Order: sequence, then C-alpha cells, then structure tokens
Amino acid sequence: MRRVILAVTGTIAGLVALLSFKSHVPSAPVAATAGGSGGASSSSSSPSSGGGQTEVVPGAFPQGSIAKNLPAGATAVNGKMANTAYGPVQIQLIKRAGKIVKVAVLVQPTNTLHDVQIGEFAFPKLISETLAAQNGKIDAVSGATYTSAGYIQSLQSALDKRS
Repeated sequence: MRRVILAVTGTIAGLVALLSFKSHVPSAPVAATAGGSGGASSSSSSPSSGGGQTEVVPGAFPQGSIAKNLPAGATAVNGKMANTAYGPVQIQLIKRAGKIVKVAVLVQPTNTLHDVQIGEFAFPKLISETLAAQNGKIDAVSGATYTSAGYIQSLQSALDKRS
C-alpha cells in the first residue's frame, strides 16, 4: 500500500512538473520585403563595405535589393513573384559576364514565425546551390518544399530574362 501511494504521488508530481514546463520560443527577426535592406541580425551588409559586397554569414542570407552600387559590368535581374501555399517568394540575381555572382531574397513568406524560420533555414542553402550550379537545376530543401519551389520558380524566371 505504501509503494502504491509513493508511485501515485511521484507520478502526479512528475505530471505537474511536465505540464508546467514553458518551452522557449526563439525570437527571429521578420524578414524584409521588397526594397528593404533586411534586418541587422540576418544580413551583414553595410554601405561602407567595399564595392557593394554583401557578405553571407551562416544562418543568414541577403534580403532586399542588392542592386545598389553594382560593380562595373554587373546587372541585376529580378525574378517574377512566385506564389506558394505560405506566401510569395521573389529573388534577385546579380550577373557579371553571364555568371551569377550574388543572389538576394526580395520577398519571402512572413505570415508566421515558423515561415521566417523556414526561410532562414532554406534560403542560405538554396543560394549556395544556385551559386555552385549557375543554373536553375537545384535541389529543394527538405522541410521547405513549398518555399524551395517558389525560390526555384523565381530563379528560373530571372534566368530566362535576357540581361
């Protein structure tokens, strides 16, 4: 009888502790939409950096137009807005001598914190693959299928434009 009382009390105490646990929801900056320069924590571009370079840091990606202060011979090409189940995606390419040298995300889904987190996870991988492949034949990011499809659709429309 004594063991039963201890087992029930322990179970109740464990259940109360489990149910009162508050999980930590990480705060993520809301991504910039068209025309913005992005949040300071997700993009490390500054007007004083040489040649209009945008540095891509792990876990971050260029947001907003990067067409300001283009290097000589470079052109900016905006892809068409691709509508996904979670919101629109639009990218911008910087091409020099027919080669993709930079990619920025102009518009991304930002309806929920989860949408922003998916973008922060997927876009750096998609941009990296784009720069490596130099075409629109890139793999989608697992867990970000719709966002990846929107990115690839906007990328292909930018590549199809003659600049």
